[in-house]
Amino acid sequence: MYGWGGLPEEVKIHEVGPRDGFQAEDEFIPSEEKVGIIDALSRTGVASVQVTSVVHPKAVPQLADAERVMAEIERRPGVGFTVLVPNLRGAERAVPMRADAWELMLSVTDSHSRSNANRSTDEALASMEPVVELARESGVEVTGGMATALGCPFEGRVPFERVLYVAEAYHATGVRRLSVADTVGVADPRLVYETMSGLKERLPDVELGLHLHNTRGMALANVLAALRAGVTSFDSSIGGLGGCPFAPGATGNVSTEDLVHMLGLMGVRSGVDLDAALAVAREVRAMVGHPLESAVLRAGKAGDLHEPPESQVLRG
Repeated sequence: MYGWGGLPEEVKIHEVGPRDGFQAEDEFIPSEEKVGIIDALSRTGVASVQVTSVVHPKAVPQLADAERVMAEIERRPGVGFTVLVPNLRGAERAVPMRADAWELMLSVTDSHSRSNANRSTDEALASMEPVVELARESGVEVTGGMATALGCPFEGRVPFERVLYVAEAYHATGVRRLSVADTVGVADPRLVYETMSGLKERLPDVELGLHLHNTRGMALANVLAALRAGVTSFDSSIGGLGGCPFAPGATGNVSTEDLVHMLGLMGVRSGVDLDAALAVAREVRAMVGHPLESAVLRAGKAGDLHEPPESQVLRG
């Protein structure tokens, strides 16, 4: 069912702050504080939370406590809890964590893949096949992540044919959920609309999600374009936490509260309590000790009213 302007009536929000956001923080966040934030996020109404990653602890020290965090969070009914799985070794480590889903990640462009993972995209795709098989044996859902699908810091705009090639390669392994990422925040609404529409047309049995960064302030515009293309699943990060080492001056992911705020104004249901999300954002801001990239946290909701100022004599 579609409502105003051809927009879907309801969407799912996947909160990625505890992984994608926290890993960008220089100061180590104590495990118990991570667990507290994750539990608070799971009570806001998000569909799922990306809790952590099983990347090697030396590569991302912030997430070295992945086992502890997964063991201590409250598994709230109706909320999915996922982990990022970069390779087979990480998948073997993830099995005992009892995540609801594993999120795989590889780069659509060879240059970014070699810089990020020291292998070509084809090599990365081949390495994911045993991971998908292990997930199937373990009864875990899999989402295939596609970094730099909407722009690469080394190659620029990525041809649709290349994006489709990677999507079809995932599909051939049995993956039926894909997350299309604007890793460095260079996408524009037309590109998002055409890419997501094209993938939906060619892979009708795949659930498509969108992972947007707000590096150039276009994330919410890109959300609107994706909605018009029929996308109903979005990643977002509380407070806009996150970043990318290949995007100088980058902010983080699209802010969860900004996304929920816009959807609510347009009458698109997300299931997320905006006031609850803002309360968590304030906790996160105090925890990390620096301002967050969240417009609604900074300025308040569009519907907030204020006392009018007393009459003043105009000068000039």
